[in-house]
Amino acid sequence: MKSKLFIIGLIALVISACQENSKTTDEQSKTQVKNVETYNQTTEIPDYVLTPDEVETRIGTLKYFDGIPTEETAALLYDHLDFIRGVESFLNGMSATSLEALRRGQAELGAKNSNQVVIFDQLMDSKPLFLTGNTSTVYALAFLDLKKDGPTVIEIPAGAGPGTTNDAFFRFVIDHGAPGPDRGKGGKYLILPPDYEGEIPEGYFTAKSPSYVNWVALRGFLDEVESKPDEATKMWKEGLKIYPLSSADNPPVMEFINGSKMAFNTIHANDFAFYEELHTVIDREPIEMLDPELRGLFSSIGIQKGKPFNPDARMKKLLTEAVAVGNGTARTLLWYERDPSAFLYENSYWKEGFIGGSYEYLKDEGMGGRNLDARTHFYYFATVNTPAMAWKLIGAGSQYAWGYLDAQGNILDGGNSYRMNLPKDAPANRFISICVYDPQTRSMLQTNQPFPSYNSVRDKDKIITNEDGSVDLYFGPTPPENKDANWIQTIPRKGWFCLLRLYDPTEPWFDKTWQPGEITLVD
Repeated sequence: MKSKLFIIGLIALVISACQENSKTTDEQSKTQVKNVETYNQTTEIPDYVLTPDEVETRIGTLKYFDGIPTEETAALLYDHLDFIRGVESFLNGMSATSLEALRRGQAELGAKNSNQVVIFDQLMDSKPLFLTGNTSTVYALAFLDLKKDGPTVIEIPAGAGPGTTNDAFFRFVIDHGAPGPDRGKGGKYLILPPDYEGEIPEGYFTAKSPSYVNWVALRGFLDEVESKPDEATKMWKEGLKIYPLSSADNPPVMEFINGSKMAFNTIHANDFAFYEELHTVIDREPIEMLDPELRGLFSSIGIQKGKPFNPDARMKKLLTEAVAVGNGTARTLLWYERDPSAFLYENSYWKEGFIGGSYEYLKDEGMGGRNLDARTHFYYFATVNTPAMAWKLIGAGSQYAWGYLDAQGNILDGGNSYRMNLPKDAPANRFISICVYDPQTRSMLQTNQPFPSYNSVRDKDKIITNEDGSVDLYFGPTPPENKDANWIQTIPRKGWFCLLRLYDPTEPWFDKTWQPGEITLVD
């Protein structure tokens, strides 16, 4: 018994000694940042103001002499600063490089001037690398060069679907067609350069762009009888005109370049080349295109108008790592949503196309400033920025929902089979569609099906409809028995996601009395 008491007492002494030692260590730590001696003017300094001689952080131990970083710590922190600015430049500059990649991709097809239009007269299939393109409308895509051409006219024919002009930072300039000021009746648009100071002629729907390069993205609908692209193709080729205002009396002949069944790339880089793409845009465009805050971010890593982008070996290594982390961050924002308001419905994994419902990515009507994550989310997987995709426009424009998880919240595996139910009376005057995409490229999934999609108008004569009027779509590597018409092929050992589109959406979409079924795993 005594021996036990002796051991207990010994342990108590050891604990007491340790506590005293701990107190001594804490006191010594405090004295590391306080003067031992006091003077007439000495003020008691709160601990939270002082910097200890050593601080443990996620990037390592930071060491100081009386608050002054050591040379090693300073080098570590500069590396960290350049790294995080490289990450932020990726996340915030992505919209510029995405539009630049589109310009470069269309130029590869021969569309280098504003009168050269890439038209998908047999629709867009899965051949091109093109962020979430659709298989259901006839695209007509053109680029403007306002620095070379000056004020430029776009003649939109009557009956055009929703179209938009975006600036070089992928910001909204003006809509065309039904959601635009011509309201589907057609008309002449005049796009002014950012530095234009002359008179504005009458007879045009006029908009001034903040940039020289602008992307014009137009859509034409399939005819409602035979669901073919012929009428829309004819409309574009006969009615679409793009020319400098200075050449209005003798405009250049329009050239239409077929993009259907063509393999070309319009996606920005996810490696060091991303920063070179960004520099191309910043160096070309007027300095006023971006505010000083963003210009300062980009210039902090060496991207500045009028200067070459030539990082040294240290900086190139840091930026190569930064773009890898930025790329992973963008993908995390897409697949691991932490904002509950981003989901369309309660207890559902359907996500909004425009998170927050603002084409300017303003949070809480601007009270929360710019929703930076929502902006990165959108531009990493989509193109075209317009209020018509965000606002409640009954019977006009378009709406989107993103399906990327199954009903249990799991990522979609192309080796599994899934079912999605679309209730009857889909809330769209035109049509709804489902298109499947590749998570790597965010482009259409490339399988044996050239059009990995369902279109309620195009497929109306072949789709199998349930007794209640709803439609079951199936996704998997092989079709379910006797359901080939309702099947979209996926690839084993590869992920996928889909977009639901509604053209000319109606009230049941907005009041949510109609909603798509979840993507359900089929045993």
